[in-house]
This record gives sequence, structure tokens and C-alpha cells, in this order.
Amino acid sequence: MGVGIVGTGSYLPQTVLDNAELAARIDVDIDQIVEKTGIHERRIAAPADATSDLAAWAGKRALHSAGIAANDLDVVILATGTADQPSPATACYVQAKLCAAKAVAFDVMATCSGFIYGLTIARDMLIADRSRKYVLVVGAEAYSRFVDYTRKGASALLGDGAGAVVVGRTDSGGILASRLMTDGTLAYLGGILGGGSRNPASPSTLSSGLHHVSMNGRLIRDLVANLLPGLVTELTDQLAITLSDVDLIVPHQANGTMLKEWVQILDIDPAITHETVSKYGNTGAASIPVTLDDAVQRGRLSSGDRLLSISFGAGVAWGGVIVEWTQ
Repeated sequence: MGVGIVGTGSYLPQTVLDNAELAARIDVDIDQIVEKTGIHERRIAAPADATSDLAAWAGKRALHSAGIAANDLDVVILATGTADQPSPATACYVQAKLCAAKAVAFDVMATCSGFIYGLTIARDMLIADRSRKYVLVVGAEAYSRFVDYTRKGASALLGDGAGAVVVGRTDSGGILASRLMTDGTLAYLGGILGGGSRNPASPSTLSSGLHHVSMNGRLIRDLVANLLPGLVTELTDQLAITLSDVDLIVPHQANGTMLKEWVQILDIDPAITHETVSKYGNTGAASIPVTLDDAVQRGRLSSGDRLLSISFGAGVAWGGVIVEWTQ
């Protein structure tokens, strides 16, 4: 008996912001965007849609995939760095939109690593209380509300979207290994600095751009390159396996160029890494479940396959899981 992923789903907004339009806004060459990010386009949520709307649509698709009703859910976990509002938890709105009346709902804020954190929490909650049967874990972001599309940097990287999984009991396999880590001394490397108790919303925070996403891309890239091998080794060591025993890698879709660097650092076959960053951009906490659902739809996972997912985000928060696929 195990605890694993029994359904997947995703939702990407219809509006596409391609490199031609973005390049005109920020006055850069299209080829330069592709060279630095590997991204060709990203999705933008409709003006009336918030993060909870994207999350609920992805959640409904995951429920359909799992073959269960919303009323079967015991827990709804939403991973996001772009909540509908500071309070209450955006997961409460997702629970209401899904009509998941019996479910406890709460947010996880570990930025881009939030989905991995949420997936681990879901596993542990099901192990701790056998009366619980199903947990919905959603990663969703509406980054377009927090990006300055007149400036270089985050505007080329970030996109909107949501991905979801249903976590439940399985006859075998499931989530076999997990590793979560945080280094708060590096929190200054990125985030959204305005709108909280440190820098409450004011004309000054607005004019200073503190409500937009900021990041030190170069330092983050170097940091991840140093942390990546250790994270993967810690995960594989838990199962006494090596990377050669992994069938598919679904990493956080941080940056297409970075993903190519990760392949080189880990010395793996690029064919076992699944990516969606080129067409959706970096969708933060949504990127792993969105990419996982894409891999499932494309038939890239079979029962018994080992799946590795890894993520790095602001905080600095990072982590990974190894899952034995059971669908």
C-alpha cells in the first residue's frame, strides 16, 4: 500500500503573449529572448480571472482524471506565490469553486517549489490519518498581475497557468522519496516586496515597483547549479538507486536555457526530461503539475516508471520527489 498521484489536470489561459509582442514592449531583439530563456511564448490570464479561477479549472480536470467527485476530497492544498489577496487563503476560494464541502483548505507559500512542498504535505497527511482518502494539490500562478511588461527580466520569463494532481492511496509504488530544504538567509534574491507588513501598499511602494516580481537571475542560476547535484543525490540515495534508474524527469520550468544546463550538470540523456517552458514560460508553482499533466497526456509515463521532479524557488526554497507511477 502506498500514497501516490491518481489523477492530473492543468489549465492554461487562452491569451498568448509571444516574443514578437513582448520584444516590441521592452525593446529587445526576439532572438535575444529565445537565446537567454528558451521561451517562445507565455499565457496571460483574462482580466476577470484570478489565481483561484485558474486553480479551480485545473482542479476539476484532475478530479475528472482521477474519477472522483469534489465531495470526495478531504484536503485542498494550493501552492502559489500570487494569491488572490493577502487574506484569506486562496485555497478557500478554490474549495468553494469546486464545491468540495468536506475538504480542509489551505495555502502553501514556497514560491516555485510550492507544489513539491504541497505534494509532500499531502502524502504525509494521508499517512498520518487513514480516514483521509484524497488530497487535491494545485499549483497556480497569475504572474501577469505582478510583472512590469515594460522592463526586461521577469517579463520574458513568467507566465500564468495552473496544474493539479489528486493524491490518494495506491496498491503499490506512489511517492517514494521526498526532500525539502530552505535557506532564509538568501531570501533577498527574489520575490514580491510590496503589499505585506514590511512594505504595506502605498503610493511609494507602487511608484517604486515593489509590487512587481524582482529577481537576481545570475546569482539564482549559479546557486541552483551548485545545489542541484546534492539534491538529486539525496533523493536517489533514499531509495538506493541512481539517476540511470529514473525513467522521466519533470523539473520546475524555470528557464529553457537553465534546463539545458541542468541536463549537462547531471550528465543525463535530454530525452528523459520533459519540458513545457518554451510554450508556457515559467509558471512558478504551477510549472511542475502543468508539465506533468502534459507528459501524461503525451503517454510518457507507464505504470512502474520512476518519475523525478525537482524545483528551486525564492526563499530560497528547494526540493524534490521521486514517484513510482501507478496509473
